[in-house]
Amino acid sequence: MRLVLVAASGPYRATVPPLIEDLPTTLPADLVALSDDAGRELTRFDAEVGTLSAPFSSILLRTESASSSEAENLTSSAKQVALAEIGDASSGNAKLVVANVAAMQAAIALADGLNLEAVLAMHRALLEKSNPLIVGRWRNEQVWIGGGSISPHNASFIPPHQDRVPEFMDDVMKFVRRSDLPVIAQVAIAHAQFETIHPFPDGNGRTGRAPVQGMLRAGGVTKNVTVPVSAGLLGDTEGYFAALTAYRNGDVRPIIETIAEAAFAAVINGRRLDKEITSITAGWDATVQARSDSSVHGLKILLLRQPIVTIAIVCRELGVSEPAADTCIKKLVDAGILSQSTAGRRNRHWQATELLNALDDFGARARRQRLGN
Repeated sequence: MRLVLVAASGPYRATVPPLIEDLPTTLPADLVALSDDAGRELTRFDAEVGTLSAPFSSILLRTESASSSEAENLTSSAKQVALAEIGDASSGNAKLVVANVAAMQAAIALADGLNLEAVLAMHRALLEKSNPLIVGRWRNEQVWIGGGSISPHNASFIPPHQDRVPEFMDDVMKFVRRSDLPVIAQVAIAHAQFETIHPFPDGNGRTGRAPVQGMLRAGGVTKNVTVPVSAGLLGDTEGYFAALTAYRNGDVRPIIETIAEAAFAAVINGRRLDKEITSITAGWDATVQARSDSSVHGLKILLLRQPIVTIAIVCRELGVSEPAADTCIKKLVDAGILSQSTAGRRNRHWQATELLNALDDFGARARRQRLGN
């Protein structure tokens, strides 16, 4: 214990990053071109899938939230996430993914007013259920990355002292509202500065990736869907964290390149998911024979948004009686679209396994994806 106390005593040096509100706008031509190309690719993807049904937007939002959580080693299967959405998950990580969905939704809803209050709202949406005592305010203690939990003396990175956080956060949000930079480059710099400030005791990575979606929406890059950029980062998380370190050492190139390449990778993976979901739903339509006004068609659409259902959920979402809901479910069970995932007659769940597998496959591809491979 004495050795520990000695190691934890004495002064330490916290980071004091430069302010970026008035950061010069001149970037190398190749970075400008890369940023613009990535932005255009995201816009094309947004236009392509934005014409699909609203539930596909929910799928993309869920995949982005799961990927952002996984970047912090918070992994969960699509089934557990779906169970968490209906309040029946046994996985704590799945509950955190669902909270991340709320943070992403807050980011998009506040895209036209990205300010300090908006960031606090995103953090609150993320952690109000799991850690309510730290939401609604900036951190009031020193935090650090690496080196153990006792003191920051052996840390690999020490963010600014807590007294400086309000000033730095005000600065980064003023930078976010600038309109004279390529959007992807601006997103990358703002995100890296946010992670450098580390304004909260917990949830910085996930909260810091939520405004990315708000900035893409505010910058006109996306209009319809949440493009899973965090999924693009999963292909090389070491490179992502190395790019953040390079930024803290004064080099913006790696983080701009990383975010741009993540955007390209996300579009590749997102398009494949789009094709898989389209194929799955086409198979459902070909298999199920029902009147055009039958509630079974509404159930098929509901499954895209909620791939695990109960009688109560079907009743509530489709506005039908329990016998009608039971009939719809049985029809999809008979068609092989749904299967009962719980035993017995009470608290029954039915799952669309084919859809859950497609979501898990998306995550697996994101983890191993390298552009050009």
